[in-house]
Amino acid sequence: MKSRFIIFALILCAFSAAHGEKQKTASKKDTQAGIVFFENKIRPVLVNRCYECHSEDAEKLGGKLLLDTKSGMMESGESGPSLVKGKPDNSLVIKALKWDHDLEMPPDEPLSEAVISDFVKWVKMGAPDPRSGKVKKVAGRTYKEGELWSFESVKKPAIPEVKASTWARNPIDRFVLAQIEGLKLPMAKDASPEVLIRRLYFDLIGLPPDIEEMETFIVDYGKNGQQAVARLVDGLLASPQFGERWGRHWLDVARYGESNGNDGLSRNPTFPHAWRYRDYVIAAFNEDTPYDRFLTEQIAGDLLPSDSPEQSDRNLIATGFLALGSKPAKAMNNNFTMDVVADQIEVISRGVMGLSVGCARCHDHKFDPIPTKDYYALAGYFTSSQTLWGVAGNEKLTAPPTDLHVLKAAPKVMPPEGFVETVLVKESNTGKPKAIPKPKWAPGTALAMGVRDRAKPADCMVNLKGDAKQLGESVSRGFLSAVKTSESIKIDPKQSGRLQLAQWLTSDKHPQTARVMANRVWLHLFGKGIVSTPNDFGVYGARPTHRELLDHLATKFVSNNWSVKSLIREIVLSRTYQLSSETDKRLVQADPENLWLTRHNRRRFDAESLRDSVLKVTGQLDLEPGEGSIVRHRDILVNLAGNLHQPSSHRSVYLCYLRNSPPPELNSFDLPDFTSVLAQRETNTLPSQALFLFNSPFVVEQAGMFARKILSEVPGDDKARVKHAYQSALNRDPEPEELYRAIELVNTTQKEVASKEKAWASLCQALLVTNEFRYID
Repeated sequence: MKSRFIIFALILCAFSAAHGEKQKTASKKDTQAGIVFFENKIRPVLVNRCYECHSEDAEKLGGKLLLDTKSGMMESGESGPSLVKGKPDNSLVIKALKWDHDLEMPPDEPLSEAVISDFVKWVKMGAPDPRSGKVKKVAGRTYKEGELWSFESVKKPAIPEVKASTWARNPIDRFVLAQIEGLKLPMAKDASPEVLIRRLYFDLIGLPPDIEEMETFIVDYGKNGQQAVARLVDGLLASPQFGERWGRHWLDVARYGESNGNDGLSRNPTFPHAWRYRDYVIAAFNEDTPYDRFLTEQIAGDLLPSDSPEQSDRNLIATGFLALGSKPAKAMNNNFTMDVVADQIEVISRGVMGLSVGCARCHDHKFDPIPTKDYYALAGYFTSSQTLWGVAGNEKLTAPPTDLHVLKAAPKVMPPEGFVETVLVKESNTGKPKAIPKPKWAPGTALAMGVRDRAKPADCMVNLKGDAKQLGESVSRGFLSAVKTSESIKIDPKQSGRLQLAQWLTSDKHPQTARVMANRVWLHLFGKGIVSTPNDFGVYGARPTHRELLDHLATKFVSNNWSVKSLIREIVLSRTYQLSSETDKRLVQADPENLWLTRHNRRRFDAESLRDSVLKVTGQLDLEPGEGSIVRHRDILVNLAGNLHQPSSHRSVYLCYLRNSPPPELNSFDLPDFTSVLAQRETNTLPSQALFLFNSPFVVEQAGMFARKILSEVPGDDKARVKHAYQSALNRDPEPEELYRAIELVNTTQKEVASKEKAWASLCQALLVTNEFRYID
């Protein structure tokens, strides 16, 4: 009896220990997931919408409520604590976000339903909040442990040991698998070859594969597995369409546009020569220009030595990066010059370093270790430079423009014979637009936007409270004091210093540059960055879900001569990238946000990929590079800008991207406004998108082209035609039910419209508007 009791007690103890360990593991998993949820969903909203009135640094604390600390959210507030863990209905912060019970936060306008839903979910999770720990003193401010993670030097991490070592194909897989094993999470299966080839085509060149390309790969994959994948990847990376796809990503960062669009009037001054910068970017990605060289050319190309006139022109064109910004009208703005400088600082800081330096223009940065002196140390580079905007920057129409680069070796751009270039001006007495012949100077001379050093470079003086008319002390040109690199770089007093700025940014010891670009590459391949705020690596940006993996990618990027193609190749050949996006309930419950990369993310096409895919499928896509810009007018009226958008069969990257008047075929699908640095486009689902796909003249016309292609290529057999249409649009054969329904649709429609071509066009359009056509699995 006693022995039985002992055995029972041991079993009970063992069960209790196992149960406790299971609870402990589950609790650890929940805590980690909750913290990542806070970093990705909650902290950015608090920083951007709440801290101005509810933080220690607020000029006037609202309602005695502090939201910039964990304890503040739990304890402060004249109406009581702002939240109750696990109980959103009892939490004042939720009521305030819902504008309920006379509580309205933020007071100007309510947040979106999606954001409010995130806060409700977060409170239900127990309001996990990592804002605690040791304090660090930097630049006169204190920071909690981990908050300055992106200012710490990049160190090559050790590749972790994993249990399922045979599962991993490269080090990326080991970093991912180490966390998955630690959390005991399930994983998706490998993607099928049919899914994988489509994913690779869209991610690397932004176009779907042909039927023949898919069939060849499937056979090769069945025989050779990953060797077939590597061959496919190498072919896509070598394709000229690679630069068009990945160059478009960088053009978002560079806020590329072909008009100014920000002068507060109905005018929209154009940038007729911006297209040269677009073509430079595409060529740089195709040539796999090392990223450090790519940045240096864009920041200081005019200061680089060159071996030929062609190289000199390329370097000058590259500096368009600093000249493409959208500017307010000079006549209406006392701070015009410093506003241009602010745009240039922003494209460098957010675009290259993932830091927003802009608020230090008026006062020390409230969150990041960036004092006002650092801002004006950077400003000196650009006040010592002359920005050249092309025709839009020249205010006189009676003389040749003096603020343009003359490119001796660049190809001449001549108008058609008999073409009279005009300018839209306003009549002085009526204010109505009037077209007059453009004064002659821009014959055959090739021009480009860009920057060059001023004759007398000088340091910049602090603008007190950001006002250019209230000047303080002069600040020597320099770098961000909180960003440490090992080498000492001295500014040449006879130059602007932009070349030294580029050297500092591209130092292999710079803590942000390689990390930011590695994160951007990951973002475009997975739909979400390791740091989910790709433009904000600062104190209140999101923390990396896989810090060691990010540092591995950054160090490998630098050691491989800053090769973007090599970085992409390593990522797409990982097993992590090649996982299926198909999920079961168990997997979704275990990792609902896919934070731990247990599967691939299903993603919708961006606007350009959608248009280009339609043209490719219908056989209308012209893969030759587009020509120079069709923009010829110096000044257009916004309501007349639509006339410049002419039909084109070239890829979307070559369309006319006017600010305030984007290409109509793209505008419904989250096209950015091209006025600020953009690392990740929004993905909204709106009724206007469905209406566009059903009613757009472009889609209707292309569906007709698709139908004619099907009818001509597959004569006679309706089943074969349906199969061909499905293979062309969706890269798969139709299911038996789909085959039956498709033929039924065609036959019914043909009876109604008495046109075989229109009947098939209705099926073709139906395929082009499906989710399956518009998503990457």
